[in-house]
Amino acid sequence: MPVEMTRSRFEELVGEALDTIPEQFAGAMDNVVVLVEDRNPEDTSLLGLYEGIALTERDSTYGGVLPDRITIYREALLDICGSEQDVIDEVAVTVVHEIAHHFGIDDDTLHELGWA
Repeated sequence: MPVEMTRSRFEELVGEALDTIPEQFAGAMDNVVVLVEDRNPEDTSLLGLYEGIALTERDSTYGGVLPDRITIYREALLDICGSEQDVIDEVAVTVVHEIAHHFGIDDDTLHELGWA
């Protein structure tokens, strides 16, 4: 049975996960916003999504663009969790996973590192 959690509590957990990002990485994040939505309309089971131009792909022509978006999908995450601790753990993994994409790390590498 999915965990029930208010949107505000879930957003707190996302904020706490962001606070655990080491300062050298948090400080290097550039032109990116983290959002919470209920579900991805195209894939309702998707836990998180990075949309943008990874830092490793930016060059001298990069500029004047909207911020990259990291979206964490609340209902999809709650669906796979059996307890609040599961939610805390899954939110942390999902946030790190999507931030890694911002730094140009692909899914295969994330799987190898245990962040998939």
